Amino acid sequence: MATKAAENPASISTESAPDAVVVRFAGDSGDGMQLTGGQFTLSTALAGNDLATFPDFPAEIRAPQGTLFGVSAFQINFGSREISTAGDEPDVLVAMNPAALKVNLDALKPGGLIIADTGEFTKRNLDKAKYDTNPLEDGSLARWDVLAFDISALTIEAVKPFGLGNKDALRSKNMWTLGLALWMFDRDRQPIVDWLKAKFKTKPEIADANIAALNAGHAYGETAELSGPLKKVHIDPVPAEPGLYRTITGAEAVSLGLVAGAQLAGLPMFFGGYPITPASSILHYLVRLKEFGITTFQAEDEIAAICAAIGASYAGQLGVTSSSGPGIALKGEAMGLAIMTELPLVIVNSQRGGPSTGLPTKTEQSDLYQAVYGRNGDAPLPVIAASSPGDVFECAIEACRIAVEYMTPVMLLTDGYIANAAEPWKVPDPDTFKPFTVKFLQQKNATDAEGNPRLLPYKRDAKGARPWIKPGTPGLMHRIGGIEKQVDTGNIDYSPDNHQAMTDARRDKIEGIARDIPLQGVTLGEEGGKLAVVGWGSTFGPIRRAVDNCRNRGLDVSHIHFRHIWPLPANSGELLRKYDKILVPEMNTGQFKTVLRDQLLVDARPYTKTSGQPFKIAELEAAIELALAE
Repeated sequence: MATKAAENPASISTESAPDAVVVRFAGDSGDGMQLTGGQFTLSTALAGNDLATFPDFPAEIRAPQGTLFGVSAFQINFGSREISTAGDEPDVLVAMNPAALKVNLDALKPGGLIIADTGEFTKRNLDKAKYDTNPLEDGSLARWDVLAFDISALTIEAVKPFGLGNKDALRSKNMWTLGLALWMFDRDRQPIVDWLKAKFKTKPEIADANIAALNAGHAYGETAELSGPLKKVHIDPVPAEPGLYRTITGAEAVSLGLVAGAQLAGLPMFFGGYPITPASSILHYLVRLKEFGITTFQAEDEIAAICAAIGASYAGQLGVTSSSGPGIALKGEAMGLAIMTELPLVIVNSQRGGPSTGLPTKTEQSDLYQAVYGRNGDAPLPVIAASSPGDVFECAIEACRIAVEYMTPVMLLTDGYIANAAEPWKVPDPDTFKPFTVKFLQQKNATDAEGNPRLLPYKRDAKGARPWIKPGTPGLMHRIGGIEKQVDTGNIDYSPDNHQAMTDARRDKIEGIARDIPLQGVTLGEEGGKLAVVGWGSTFGPIRRAVDNCRNRGLDVSHIHFRHIWPLPANSGELLRKYDKILVPEMNTGQFKTVLRDQLLVDARPYTKTSGQPFKIAELEAAIELALAE
């Protein structure tokens, strides 16, 4: 695959179209910025561009209108080449009010374009955004191109024929803005028109008003081009392999992957969940997939959700639950129960900023210790981390496979960025996935001293897994619960030697998974050298682009990205010791660095960030250069 010089292009120019552009829509949480960004993403995908998005929600459910902490933003990076991040700096910032401008202005690249709604830059809104003077008039925006006009008034005028009051008319303001963006980047309006008609099928007057606003914004672009900085830009489709493509978010991908995993295992799936940001969307998506044998259950709390999923696994279904950090903490005791009973269970952790409530709508990778070490007693479980929205699909299938083949709970780590971000995804051929069909124990699996059949519910196979027995199977009644079980028989046994043996058996089973997963490879670069940048999870895109840029400048650096966090692939230590230095960027205070040092005895050095925002490519390039210079 061809390498690229940078993730962000040069400023938009009429002389030559850039190969990628970054646009950020920002406004009040009631301005529909996420919907606007989502529909612009749809039009971009249909245009054949590669893309990556970053929805940035406010933490408050509904902050006071016009305030700084109520700003909602949606950033999209799209182009005619491979796109791996949502971009460092926007080329275009659409600011629907003063607060949106103030919160997002520092991110805009010098020379970038600001599109602002002057109708919202009132004295009251300027005061809420803590502006002493109007930035559109005081010269403070001289570093950027500014296109400021009264979007609010233009929207009201566009929908006037439909008899809407000003309040209702202004709800179409985001469609007016979307129309302008569609014109600016040479996008087809028809898919958005079709979507509006379908969405407001029972309220055609609302659909017509929104379509009128969309068309008005599109038409305004031609007028603005005549005398202002706004220019029409066409970005060619990205070369792509033939196949069926769709845009997909991480939440959608993990849901589809879980369904696929259950199908490959030949099992119905039970999902027990409790609403929590950003994991709730998994439950919302799975509810629509009942035809695949999916049962969804919204429990009264996190503990009930996971316990119900464990009960479903005991009954012979694939139990699944999901949450974010605070909810995972509440589920901790029940995870120990699933480990002690040795039942399959998939636990999805969509990480967010912590601790406690922390940053509910911001992204972080700070639950790694919790995933690897965070239960009472010696309670190991496999941990898998997805690197992008599309990668979550395969990771979810892998989590299902390990859960049923090793009779263990498995934790799948995503985060707020992966869950909400979208990217183009080539829909895989189902025939490329190998089934791992479950076989339940149907008859007694041992004999006693007299040669009579007997049941040993904890008799282990070559992988260390005990048999899966459906309750009610004739002749296979057995005990299950959280108290220590006797080797083979499953009877309650507190004896020291037995506890030692069962603790060792559970540990060995999990460690043995390392023999059943691929060896760790080098994502980009050579197997050995001066520096390896080692990542996991959603840092994949920024690390890959930063390493690519540095290698293009002749620096000796490689990228290694881990999917299997616990246990690590069998060759991990051997591979990492081939590099002089190891740099580990992660959105926490250095948790995977600790795991690498602990397990592999390598001098992994941390580069950390806990701002609730993804890494920027420029940040990582600077860290790479510093590490090589030391």
